[in-house]
Amino acid sequence: MSELERWEERYAAEGYLFGEVPNAFLARQADRLKPGMSALSVGDGDGRNGVWLAGQSLDVHTIDFSPTAVARAKRLAAKRGMTIRAECMDVLAFAWPHEAYDVIVAIFVQFARPEERPRMFAGMKGALKSGGLLLIEGYTPKQLEYATGGPKALSQLYTADLLREAFGDMASVEIEEYEAELAEGERHTGMSALVDLVAVK
Repeated sequence: MSELERWEERYAAEGYLFGEVPNAFLARQADRLKPGMSALSVGDGDGRNGVWLAGQSLDVHTIDFSPTAVARAKRLAAKRGMTIRAECMDVLAFAWPHEAYDVIVAIFVQFARPEERPRMFAGMKGALKSGGLLLIEGYTPKQLEYATGGPKALSQLYTADLLREAFGDMASVEIEEYEAELAEGERHTGMSALVDLVAVK
């Protein structure tokens, strides 16, 4: 089974795979968001984060490579009376636009192999406007002990050092590693080992 087939099968199930409420880290950043900002939610799945961003009065573009997930994101937006531009797109093949967004959000976008990450991370930085905000949350290697979500490959997990190396040249960078209980749908539930990045270009 291909990676796309695997995710299509997951998103075909009843209910929203990661729930309908936003990621907790993202929700904690609400005060940093201003109405009218342009936002990109990378690997947005079935829409919980993109729809929440639209609810903060942002102009939202979401991308995910699963057609089923994108369709579900559009349905969730309609259910909430929100407008998002949801596009079916392989993030690893995305033609990152130059300085197009005020905010870029990447929550548990950990499918890229080590050799693929530099292009994806560089694309995120390049697509931010000057003064733009980058929000990333990922699982750390300790997550393999908890097995409550995320990839099983150590090479796909994030550390503070990895994120600092990739984004340390931005104007301001805040990185925190910690452990917390997640309750985000059936796939991200239980004690988890997390790393968050808040950076400004």
